[in-house]
Parts: sequence; C-alpha cells; structure tokens
Amino acid sequence: MAGASSWRQAGVGLIVPAVIIALWQASAMLGWVNPQVLPSPLAVVEKWIAYLLPLQPYDPAAGGWLAWAFSGELITDSIGSLYRVVVGFLIGAGLALPLGLAMGASQRVYDWFNVLIQMVRPIPPIAYIPLSMLWFGLGNPPAIFLIVLGAFFPVLMNTIAGVRQVDGIYLRAARNLGASGSTMFLRVILPAAVPYILSGVRIGIGTAFIVVIVAEMVAVNNGLGFRILEAREYFWSDKIIAGMISIGLIGLAIDVGMNKLNNHLLRWHRGLEN
Repeated sequence: MAGASSWRQAGVGLIVPAVIIALWQASAMLGWVNPQVLPSPLAVVEKWIAYLLPLQPYDPAAGGWLAWAFSGELITDSIGSLYRVVVGFLIGAGLALPLGLAMGASQRVYDWFNVLIQMVRPIPPIAYIPLSMLWFGLGNPPAIFLIVLGAFFPVLMNTIAGVRQVDGIYLRAARNLGASGSTMFLRVILPAAVPYILSGVRIGIGTAFIVVIVAEMVAVNNGLGFRILEAREYFWSDKIIAGMISIGLIGLAIDVGMNKLNNHLLRWHRGLEN
C-alpha cells in the first residue's frame, strides 16, 4: 500500500508540469514564441539528449559509419558540479554542526558568537565572489569556498534552534533521574535536536547546489553553471534550458534522497512511525 501511495503522489505531482509542457509545445507549434528565445520542448529534449551523449560519426575512412565518438559532456559537467557540492557541503556542515551544538547548549558560547553570526549571515555567498577569486584564484578552491558559506548557515541556525527548543519536560525528567551533563546532552538534547539538524542539512544541500551554479559561472571552466554561461555566449537557448533541466533533475534527486534519509533516521519521531 505504501508503494502504491508513493506512485499515486508522484503521478499527481506530474500533472502540473505536464500541462505546462503541453502549453509550451502548443505555443511553439503555433508560432506564438520566437524559437531563438524560447525553443520548443521537443527541441530542448533533443539538445538535452545530445548534451547527455553527443554522438558524432567518425570519418568513414577512419573507421566507417558504425564508429561513434561518445563525449558525455553532461555527465562530465554533472560530476564536476556534484564534486564541488559534496566537498563544500561536508566542510560547511562539519564546521557548523559542532558550533551550533555548542551555541545551543551554552548561553556563554551563544553570547560570544551570536552577534558575529547575525552580522555575517545576511550577506549572500554571491557577494563573496570577488574576494574568493582574490584569495583563492580560479578553479575549485573559490567555488568550494562559496559553497561552504552557502551550506554553513542553514545547518548552523537549525542546529542552534533544535538544541535550544528541546522540551523542558525532557530536561527536568533527566535531571530528576540523576543524569549528568554529558549524559543529558548525548541522550536527551542531541536526539531531540536531530529533526532540526536534518532539516538544516536538507536546506544546506539545496543552498550548496544553488551556489555551485553561480560559482561555476565565474570561477571554473567546467560544470553545469559554466556550460549554461557558455551557451548564453553563443545564444544556444535550447542548451541553456537543457542545462537548467539537468540542474532541476539533479536537485530533485538530491531532495528526494534527503527526504528518504530523514524519514529513515526519524522512524521513531512522532508522525513517521508508518
């Protein structure tokens, strides 16, 4: 039954995109839009397939028409983007989690860092692009630095909120049972804060993926963001949209995976028993 329900939900979620694509294709076929500005969905799909596995026949003299060259540009770009996201997110979350736990559990630590955090947090990672290029040059380091910033604050703020909003009943019960400070933190506070932490992780990964696209447009010479910028230079609108679709599909896959992971780790949490 759970599997049937999941498929039913997925089917319902595809209705609106299907209607939008149908209207888009109809507008293109009727000539209501300039194909150079907004190509038809079929043209975008064709470009996306060519972007995924572009096949180019060799010269017959070099091997005949059955010999094909596979470049897999989309696969290479996706791997490059995902590498930067994973490295940047792990660094950002690795820094944010212990600081968030400390700030949430200790009022003194919170007072030390809160003003600085609240001053820096509103600055978007994009604003650091000039500094990141001055500090790290070009290539992966500035892109990863920007991703670290993008992932750091969602994980940090959700971790602080999770620790500070633990129900007082649990804390009083633990104290009455004679729990030590370390036991209370490890067995009461941390488990109660896990739902908030996982929500921050989910948001942080999404933010990291947004930041990597922007970073790749200015700091590196490969990746999905770089490929979209390259397509803009040559006015390949179909490739621009194909790249955007690729970003959306990868982002959807990441979000679905994180949602399933959260549900698995939070089986004990109220409302997720089933």
